[in-house]
Parts: sequence; C-alpha cells; structure tokens
Amino acid sequence: MIAHLKGKVLKKTDKGIILSPGNIGYFVYITKNLLSTVKKEAEFFIHTNVKEDAQDLYGFVNYEDLEFFVQLISVKGIGPKVAMEIMNIPTEKLKPAIISEDEVFICRVPGIGKKTAKRLILELKDKIETDRIHTPVASHSEAIDALLKLGYQRKDITKNLREIPEEVTETEEIITYFLKNA
Repeated sequence: MIAHLKGKVLKKTDKGIILSPGNIGYFVYITKNLLSTVKKEAEFFIHTNVKEDAQDLYGFVNYEDLEFFVQLISVKGIGPKVAMEIMNIPTEKLKPAIISEDEVFICRVPGIGKKTAKRLILELKDKIETDRIHTPVASHSEAIDALLKLGYQRKDITKNLREIPEEVTETEEIITYFLKNA
C-alpha cells in the first residue's frame, strides 16, 4: 500500500494531479483547495482505496487530514469522493459543526443529505479531538452554562456563538449577543 508520495507534478486536472516520484506517474485525488496551492513539486500522505476495478490514491498535506478522511469514509454512506467534497470545507469549520450537531451546515456539502448528515454527526461527534478546535464550548463555558439553564439547546447555542465577534469576551456580553442573534 502506498502511504506517502513526493515528486514532480506532471499535470493538474479538476480532480487531482499526476505526480511523478521517479519514472512513473500516479494520479492522486486532492481537494479543490489544495489543488490551487500545488506548485511544480508536491508531497502527500496517501490513502489507497482498492476496489475490484480500480486503485485510487487520495492525497493530503498533513497526517491529521488523512486521519480525518479515514474517519469520514468509515461512516456508512460516505465514500472517498464524497469525503473529498467534505474535505473542501476547512476542518476548523467542519469539526465544530459536527460537534455542535449543525446538520444544516453539513448538508451544504454536495452529496450529503439530511440522513447522511445525521449519521455523520452520530458516528463522529465523540471521535473528534476537541483540544485542537476553537469552539464556543471551550472558550465561553460560563455563558453557555447560563444559556443552558435558560432552556436553550447546546447545538443552538454553539451554532449562534460560532460567529461571535472577537471583542465580545465577557460572560454578560456573550449572553446578550446570543439573545440578540438567536
């Protein structure tokens, strides 16, 4: 199984690149965001997907993105191509959406319907490492506790506080911001 490739970029397409680490060229699927940043040389961590009629390679700049991709394709109904569409969303926006159960945000991805979004949330919510993610849950816990006591749902609170301005830092200001924008 191929786990890592580094080499010369021979050609870019709309879905990926042809990468030559030597005298052979490999087609590597990469996200649209990554495709726009690739230069003449590239290096990727690789996920190899073997099917009966194909052997596809999916490339990621860092190992964390590769691990997240593997988590995505472990969810029933999400194959590698849909997972690549999901990976076009920056993980700093996607992971908090999964944790806060924001189905509407996840359904914006082409190929993801309401049922698949619910399944993705259910299966990945507890697997995502929250220590690397900036979410309102981690940074505004007193305000969130107060809003929970007022009867609001956690997913609604985190969804509305995701867009909170940086200058709003005090608990009272956070609660006021939420009540005005809920």
